[in-house]
Amino acid sequence: MAFDLDDLDPRQKKTKLLNLDEMSVESLKEYVAALKAEIERVEAKIKAKQSHASAAASLFKR
Repeated sequence: MAFDLDDLDPRQKKTKLLNLDEMSVESLKEYVAALKAEIERVEAKIKAKQSHASAAASLFKR
């Protein structure tokens, strides 16, 4: 049985785009707010990972 290894890696997942034409103005505003919240969450995770990497690097530079 053959399978695609890309299906196992969640980082390879393609984001399914929404059809914006079918959404109301209010739904679009809610969607934008949700996307902004997700961006903030991702940026916070990036900062945490950079801080962790920096701390580890400084620990091993001694």
